[in-house]
Amino acid sequence: DLAAALNDRGQARYLRVEFAAAVQDFTAAIECQPGFEVPYYNRGLVRYRLGDFDEAMKDFRKVLELNPQFEDAALSLKQAILDKEEKQKRGY
Repeated sequence: DLAAALNDRGQARYLRVEFAAAVQDFTAAIECQPGFEVPYYNRGLVRYRLGDFDEAMKDFRKVLELNPQFEDAALSLKQAILDKEEKQKRGY
C-alpha cells in the first residue's frame, strides 16, 4: 500500500542521510494512513537525530498511543527526554 511504500522510501532516504526528504516521506505516509505507527516512529528517529527532541517526543508518544507495546518507541522516548534534559543543563 501507499503508506508502506512511502515509509520504505523514507527509510532509504534516512539511510542516505537525506533527512528532510525522509521526514517528508514519513509525514506523507502518516497522512495516508494516520493509524500506521511505524512512520511516526521513523520520523521521530530523524527528528531525534537532528536534535529536535520536542518533536521527536511527540512522534514517539503518538506511536505509544497507537501501539502501547512498541518497546523501541518507549525506549526512544525515554532517551529523548534524557537528552533534552542534558542539553538544557548544559545550556545549549
